[in-house]
Amino acid sequence: MPSSQQTPTFKFLLDENVRRGLYKYLLQKGVDVKLTNKGASDQTLLKISRQEKRILVTNDEGFSEATEDVVYAVIWLRIPQNDEQALLKSFDKLIANLKNPELKIFVLYEGRWEEFPLYEKIKK
Repeated sequence: MPSSQQTPTFKFLLDENVRRGLYKYLLQKGVDVKLTNKGASDQTLLKISRQEKRILVTNDEGFSEATEDVVYAVIWLRIPQNDEQALLKSFDKLIANLKNPELKIFVLYEGRWEEFPLYEKIKK
């Protein structure tokens, strides 16, 4: 079976600023995904990500500078929020190709992504 057809075993934590369509989509695929509460602090998100080994999915640029001692992994969305189909398609492609995401940040663009160790500075 092709990897794109398999359900990933990764767990995700969606920041409140991520389209809810992504949450529904991941649930339908049987992915372990958790929503953050409205107004949850950045520290709370980081703690949940690290303790539960969840990949934090966010639109918040501030998390792009998180270090390996505070977060499990980050997917920083750089896709316009009004283009849900591009988000779902790009996210699906990324998770089908994810291997060993711990201590990494993935900067997701439409149809492609870049991967960095968490401690590296990202060119914005």
